[in-house]
Amino acid sequence: MRALLLIAVAAAALASPALAGPVTLRAEVTDADGRVTLGDLFEGAGPAANVLVANRAGPTVVLDAQTVQLMARRSGLHWDNPQGFRRIVVRGGAAGPTAASPVAARGNVDVLTWSRSISTGEIVQPEDLVWAKAAAAPTDAPRDADQVIGLAAKRPLRAGAAVGGRDVSAPQVIKAGEMVNVTWSDGQVTLTMQGKAMKAAAQGETVNIQNPASKKIVEAIATGPGEAVTGPAAQQLKAAGAQFAAR
Repeated sequence: MRALLLIAVAAAALASPALAGPVTLRAEVTDADGRVTLGDLFEGAGPAANVLVANRAGPTVVLDAQTVQLMARRSGLHWDNPQGFRRIVVRGGAAGPTAASPVAARGNVDVLTWSRSISTGEIVQPEDLVWAKAAAAPTDAPRDADQVIGLAAKRPLRAGAAVGGRDVSAPQVIKAGEMVNVTWSDGQVTLTMQGKAMKAAAQGETVNIQNPASKKIVEAIATGPGEAVTGPAAQQLKAAGAQFAAR
């Protein structure tokens, strides 16, 4: 009986992938041949290094971090994703067209296109984007999918059309007409009031808020869903935004 038990344990061990211990996601994830493998993603992948994870058809491919984690586990690798990544962007050797280029790229170029038609206000997901060949790229074409994932469509977008930076914007966190909490603070004193947003605004955008009692309008900066700041904090955010835009 003991011999049979030992045989069963040995068989189970042989049938299961041997754990290679914890692995670390590479700081810069790239692949050279269009085949993204566990070795491209992780340091110390060992015998599982050649396991195929995805194929890269364009300059980049965006992978779901949870799916990668499961594939690694099935191959005997343990990645606990300590940074809490939701997506992993894998880049190839050749860079795609850049949004800063003043002239549209021409020839047989790789461009991001919409994999489906998207309605105004929808949030762009990784599966909404696909690389394709085109005769020309928009002047504001993003160089990788991560630049537009998580942004909102500014207008209806047609499946198959090339992606442009003007197609998307930051998602709105304040709707026109909704009541918003507005905070004024100088670091020592903090005051909060509720007011009516006179227009919709994305995070970091300026929005006019009307005091329902006095009907006065204050200028504020949207900071989150139903939240805005005014006064010194708003000026600091404006200054930070101006510095970022000037880079």
